[in-house]
Amino acid sequence: MLLEIAIKFCVSALVLGGVLNFAGAQTWLERKQSALMQDRIGANRAYFTLPWAWAAPINWLLRKLGGLGLFHALADVIKLLTKEDFIPEKGDRFLHTLAPWVSVFFALIAFAAIPIGPTVTLWGRQIPLQVANINAGLLFVLALASIGVYGVILAGMTSGNNLSTLGGLRAASQMLAYEIALGVSLIGVIIWYGTLDLQQIVAKQGGTFLGGWLPAWGIFVQPIACIIFMTAGLAETKRVPFDLPEGEPEIIGYFTEYSGMKFGLFFLTDFVEIVLISALTSTLFFGGWQIPYLLADGWHLPWSTSVTPVSHLAYVGLGLLSFTLKISFFIFLFMQIRWTLPRFRYDQLMHLGWKVLFPLSLVNIVLTGLFVVMKG
Repeated sequence: MLLEIAIKFCVSALVLGGVLNFAGAQTWLERKQSALMQDRIGANRAYFTLPWAWAAPINWLLRKLGGLGLFHALADVIKLLTKEDFIPEKGDRFLHTLAPWVSVFFALIAFAAIPIGPTVTLWGRQIPLQVANINAGLLFVLALASIGVYGVILAGMTSGNNLSTLGGLRAASQMLAYEIALGVSLIGVIIWYGTLDLQQIVAKQGGTFLGGWLPAWGIFVQPIACIIFMTAGLAETKRVPFDLPEGEPEIIGYFTEYSGMKFGLFFLTDFVEIVLISALTSTLFFGGWQIPYLLADGWHLPWSTSVTPVSHLAYVGLGLLSFTLKISFFIFLFMQIRWTLPRFRYDQLMHLGWKVLFPLSLVNIVLTGLFVVMKG
């Protein structure tokens, strides 16, 4: 019993540590990527040095790291921790404090059902690299991601500020429009793979089709669903071009009346949600931790009849590396979109959600159903 608890704790720490590191790294990536796209150097001034003569090599390293902008994230955290925690006089003190915790908590808990790698066999024991092996894991993740909107609405409604309330209303209407399209788009994936279990969905993407030349990834068998999911998922993160709930240039963000680490939690939630959408996109449409033509017993290359054996630990390590690289790619892609496209007008936002993505997701269900019936 204690061993099982220890194993779950280690897997949970691995997942949570990975998510928080991905989220933290985005504060650096956002600065550097925006600078690159705007032909600037970017953050390169924040660093500290030690006052002792023997620390000269360490100071040289600190200056180099500071020149890359890596210490700006640390400076941000220190600034947020030391700022005054302001609560408006007309605001509800309890709900005002609860709102950011609701947002970040449910965003983090959603990762419990996402498999980050294949099952590890150590000393005769099977260790799944998944915090919670839920047979309806996809439904679990979508439910928790939906609950996170309550934190945003609470923040806007309990601040005692009309502009914050407007930001909360924008968030509610936007997330309603895009969560429906996001959820309906995944029905095609469920029909195709026949399960809600994320580990099973990943396992079924380990096969091939079209004569063994293409991996059975969701992007090849459900391309329409993939486009809809990525678009709606980006809207769920409330990032440009879907950042109307925040609307920073217009000063109507749902977090207008937040300061200090409470604001920092909302900031962290946005980055955690980007990691979540990147992980789900990888899991549902790009094979998750799967590598094309690599199975547990080795490489099955389509142009060869032989199997190149791979050790179990190498197979697990390659799976973890594959999943990490896929998440990193989608984080970079979403960040690229954030610094490329301008913000939608509100009518354009609603038009895209209700009149384009939602009908397209229904068409995808019909096409998938017809294909599965004809195939069967």
